[in-house]
Amino acid sequence: MIATARAWLSRAAVVVRRVIGAPDYEHYLAHVRERQPGRTPLTREQFTRSQLIARYDTPGSRCC
Repeated sequence: MIATARAWLSRAAVVVRRVIGAPDYEHYLAHVRERQPGRTPLTREQFTRSQLIARYDTPGSRCC
């Protein structure tokens, strides 16, 4: 029962992160391993920074 609750909470956390637009580093790592096996993935800090830059420094990406 505890394992089921943890699995449900984990899936719920993924959904919440996607809804609020938070970057998903684990998803990024899986993508790099699958699609670009020879590439060295960004560190968590580099990934977070690149996602924030893409979100806020792109012209037209926000209303104000």
